Amino acid sequence: MPRTRVLAVEDSLTVRKRILEVLASDPTLEVVGEAEDGKRAIELCQALRPDVITMDMMLPVMTGLAATEYIMAYCPTPILVVSASVNRGELFRTYDALAAGAVDVLEKPTGDEPEGQWEAKFLAAVKMVARIKVITHPRRRLNPSTLAVPLPVRGTAPARAEEGGPRLIAIGTSTGGPAALRQMLMQFPPDLSVPVLMVIHIGKIFAGPFAEWLSGQSDFRVAYAADRTPLPPLGAPCVLLAPPDQHLVVKDGLLRLNQDPERHSCRPSVDVLFESIARECGSRAIACLLTGMGKDGAEGLLAIRRAGGRTFAQDEASSVVYGMPREAALIGAAERVLPLDQIAPAVAALAGHPRRPA
Repeated sequence: MPRTRVLAVEDSLTVRKRILEVLASDPTLEVVGEAEDGKRAIELCQALRPDVITMDMMLPVMTGLAATEYIMAYCPTPILVVSASVNRGELFRTYDALAAGAVDVLEKPTGDEPEGQWEAKFLAAVKMVARIKVITHPRRRLNPSTLAVPLPVRGTAPARAEEGGPRLIAIGTSTGGPAALRQMLMQFPPDLSVPVLMVIHIGKIFAGPFAEWLSGQSDFRVAYAADRTPLPPLGAPCVLLAPPDQHLVVKDGLLRLNQDPERHSCRPSVDVLFESIARECGSRAIACLLTGMGKDGAEGLLAIRRAGGRTFAQDEASSVVYGMPREAALIGAAERVLPLDQIAPAVAALAGHPRRPA
């Protein structure tokens, strides 16, 4: 079996040597090149065509963000961001890189980890990211007839809020999520009158200013949800994000946070939020399951559909990873499976808003 070909991009010689040593320790991986700046990373990517790139963000000559944007535009290659960025500006660059097409992000080793822990995480992440192009573009696509399985649902006609129309919009995503959430928010009308709750799987160390970054990408002020606050009222735009490492649920008209066990190795979990919304809002919920690895959210989306809510899943062609939405499509949880750029307009129409001009 051919080995996975890796290009390592890191300006620190010490860190780069460690990365190369870890990669060389795995017989399934082959280091085909190393670069100390973004310009050289682009040159080697074009010349060597690696299967996966590990990319630092803070690079001389050309930043990791600029290199990522160029590579994804001209020689698309799965990229794992390996970053020590913890301040706001550097984290924003990491989010921008993820929005530009980088697949995932992993923190650099700090030296405080138990022996072998970071190495195992790093190798697993490299192998996962290297597989993304296969997962995103499988040779055999789902039969279109399986994408929307009829279920008896009630209350499916769009209605105004005062007539029992949508009370809540919920969105769940994982790998590829920063770009997907940004696009959804950019396409929503700025006067969207139905509150939006979102869950994204992102490492705690990188999650701090993510809500603030999203705010800067759209017309909406995005904030992390707070425990024991009322479900936002209809009428004013409101977008809330589940905080890192905490489940977000809706119960008795309140937003609640907890640290219950992980679902599908995830906390926050899309399933946990969606299932609470099915119980709380029933047919007045709209839910969207976007790009992501694994199956978190599929069962929760099905619960919302069975309760009479409207449900959407992102299609394969527009997903970075067609994992979570695929699971939803297979079990009939998605009323409609659509390209990403069609989901926000469809949701806005159900919420009583006309299509936003391009």
